[in-house]
Amino acid sequence: MFYVTTPIYYPNAPPHIGHAYTTVFADVMARYHRLIGDDTFFLTGTDEHGLKLQKVAEKIGKRPKELVDEMSDVYKRYWTMLDISYDRFIRTTDTDHERVVKKALEILYNKNLIYKAKYSGYYCVDCEKFYSPEEYEVIDGKPYCPIHKKPLEWIEEDTYYFKLSDFDGYLKEILKSYIVYPQIYAKEILGKLMKESLRDVSIARPAERVSWGIPLPFDQKYTTYVWFDALLNYVTGAGWNSDEKKFKKYWSSVYHIIGKDILWFHTVIWFAMLKAMEIPLPKKVIVHSYLINRGLKIGKSSGNVVAIEDLLDRYQDSDGVRYILMRVLNLSKDIDVSTELFDSIYNSELADTFGNLIRRVGILAIKKLGGDITQRRVNNRLLDMADKTIESYERLMNDFNVSLALELIMGLLREANAFINKERPWEKNDPSKDIYSLLEIVRVATFLLTPVIPKASQKITRAFGLKNQHINDLSVGSEDKFSVNDAPILFKKIKT
Repeated sequence: MFYVTTPIYYPNAPPHIGHAYTTVFADVMARYHRLIGDDTFFLTGTDEHGLKLQKVAEKIGKRPKELVDEMSDVYKRYWTMLDISYDRFIRTTDTDHERVVKKALEILYNKNLIYKAKYSGYYCVDCEKFYSPEEYEVIDGKPYCPIHKKPLEWIEEDTYYFKLSDFDGYLKEILKSYIVYPQIYAKEILGKLMKESLRDVSIARPAERVSWGIPLPFDQKYTTYVWFDALLNYVTGAGWNSDEKKFKKYWSSVYHIIGKDILWFHTVIWFAMLKAMEIPLPKKVIVHSYLINRGLKIGKSSGNVVAIEDLLDRYQDSDGVRYILMRVLNLSKDIDVSTELFDSIYNSELADTFGNLIRRVGILAIKKLGGDITQRRVNNRLLDMADKTIESYERLMNDFNVSLALELIMGLLREANAFINKERPWEKNDPSKDIYSLLEIVRVATFLLTPVIPKASQKITRAFGLKNQHINDLSVGSEDKFSVNDAPILFKKIKT
């Protein structure tokens, strides 16, 4: 079993490269696990309540529901363009999710883990979060959001609190385990917990100020805090409170993929909520670092967004964009992105190394052997390298290290290109052994690259007559016959 989730995205504007980065990563992991035969469920969606969306809707003269209906369709269109293979697109306005939120609130309220009290503090509308003096930045004597670099608002109001402080000891123990990956992020959160006492967290807003939200089941004058609402999407998607059989099936293998900016919510608040509701914790929270552009994390608020359609136009289709994003994927180090970096990856690896090999091997097979190649002994060097690549690929993908897995595959493909240059099969009367060896490398590489570039993999499968296989059957030299009918041009080089 493999259940993978992205964060659900706030649809106040179309998705950009940052959203794509996380979503493609989750999609690649879902496709990989389907490829190796795991029963896989992939959840993504939109976070559709809260003050920020309410204000956006008011500004453009629309009802909030009208706005989120339109924007959820926008997100679905973008994910179709990027070939995202989600199993469910969840919306926090879905009926089953609203029932889950109310059920969760009732459970916590009945356990005396929710109480009413007054709150005052500095609030960021973009984050939908209150910031303590230890968290916000001071610029010209005024408190600013550390993420959006905007002034914070001072708010005083009655609210309902979740007794987060009751879970201080529990959270400190849990964060010492390997539930957060890479573990460096758990250490950051743990350090923060050790430095300052854990405060109870507000989970409601007065309906007169934030009307666009799920009403509290025990007090209709308040709506549910957007983060409390949003986090529960993960159990809704798995069937909690509606399909217990499905929930038991998938929840034991749930992996949350998130960016590091929302780590606090997905560890401290989420783990405490699950503990309070007596729901097991996720298998792992996989955290990736930022994409940086012009010195800042890419985001709508920073004004340094890279549009998905611009990437698709430049790199011709979803495969090019998906590959580039996964090639720069880094879980622990921020990556400074640029057109020059992306062009270099696309041209050198997809066009020159992989695309060129496919074209050369296809032409050789058709011209020299009429496209029909029967089983031969594989060149020993290529055989050994391919076997090691398969073994290391599985380990790296199981560790969510997609970028290194791609680097490994490219090493194998470069070796195959070097083999052609050295052996010069076009000059031989009978190059069948060489061409069979090359086709076996193509078969292996195509299979391993399928989660990242599914469209290109399908084209090669059709052109070279490849069979659908399981990774355990990917024995190099085992294919009895190839029927090559085309030598496709997969990736056209970008002019830089």
